[in-house]
Amino acid sequence: MADKKPNFEVLEGYADDVLAISAHSKITTEDYENVLIPEFEKKARAEGKVKLLLIFGDDFTGYSVGAAWDDAKFGFLHLKEMAGLAVVSDVEWLRLGVKALAPFIHGPVALFHSDELAEATKWVNEWKHHTHGKPAVEVAAKLPTLEDKA
Repeated sequence: MADKKPNFEVLEGYADDVLAISAHSKITTEDYENVLIPEFEKKARAEGKVKLLLIFGDDFTGYSVGAAWDDAKFGFLHLKEMAGLAVVSDVEWLRLGVKALAPFIHGPVALFHSDELAEATKWVNEWKHHTHGKPAVEVAAKLPTLEDKA
């Protein structure tokens, strides 16, 4: 049986502290274990903090159940090493998920549509992280609190 091509593709040409990943087809546990996690850990050892750029193109179809679990584990286990997150996607459920989880990320979170890839690339390459300060969220809207409903 031939080796399956990973659905996470590491992209070159970004700043040293950036891990840029393009997601294709259906993301699996193997994609996390064989590509994203080792690449992130290697970059974190070299740079200390990592800015993560995730690009979900037209051929992205979702996550396997195992990959969804791996995504949650990855986020919590590497929270302190993540300097910021930029997500490029037109998939609405994915965009809503990023907005919901943004407050838990210790750094800025930026969402871009697929036609804004150049802006996302500029943002992730040029944004300078600091090793101190409070988490920041750069998403269009936050969930309303219960007090706002009263």
